[in-house]
Amino acid sequence: QVQLVESGGGLVQAGGSLRLSCAASGRTFSTYVMGWFRQAPGKEREFVSAIRWSGGSTYYADSVKGRFTISRDNVKNTVYLQMNSLKPEDTAVYYCAAARAVVAMSDTYEYDYWGQGTQVTVSS
Repeated sequence: QVQLVESGGGLVQAGGSLRLSCAASGRTFSTYVMGWFRQAPGKEREFVSAIRWSGGSTYYADSVKGRFTISRDNVKNTVYLQMNSLKPEDTAVYYCAAARAVVAMSDTYEYDYWGQGTQVTVSS
């Protein structure tokens, strides 16, 4: 079993920055893909970014490219999402997810484990 705990959400003004953390525990993650998704009120959950635990290849949604950066700390078993130049449309609950094997990186159904989510609110 895998446990994922997100932290770092909050309220920030447009143009500001936040760093989300996802602490993973319970299993070894060397072959996993770790992803960040978000869900705004009344909308479907959408892909934000992902990283391969082994090798560190990264993937981003077009809407966040150049503003968000995903990274991992192998020692701490933690994945980060650095979010810069935040916009009001980035407001959502952000979820961390883990997948044992992924074909479509942006597909929620590929992910086996989910955190409880952390709220990010960007004011204009």
